[in-house]
Amino acid sequence: MRIFVCTQPLDMRRSFDGLAAAAKQVLGEDPRSGALFVFTNRRSNRLKVLWWDKNGYFMLCKRLHQALFRLPTANDPSDRSMIVDGRGLHELRRGVASTPRSWQARDRS
Repeated sequence: MRIFVCTQPLDMRRSFDGLAAAAKQVLGEDPRSGALFVFTNRRSNRLKVLWWDKNGYFMLCKRLHQALFRLPTANDPSDRSMIVDGRGLHELRRGVASTPRSWQARDRS
């Protein structure tokens, strides 16, 4: 599956048709090609993924509260697989995000 990442921030109020138009205008790709199209906002705390599934659009949305998405840059092809692999997605402004305290294993000894 092909994955296209829009490195320009977009207005996350856009929905299906607005993101499909951005895939065409900004990325120059057909939004109904079956590829995944990844978009983020200016603050890098929201991410939307658009995908055409034979008879309609599917959209996945995520909003981070204490971390930021770090998308690959157009000049650094080595980072392109990090969204799929999950590497480096959540980073705080001042370093790597830590696991929330409620999710950490607790030592009960």
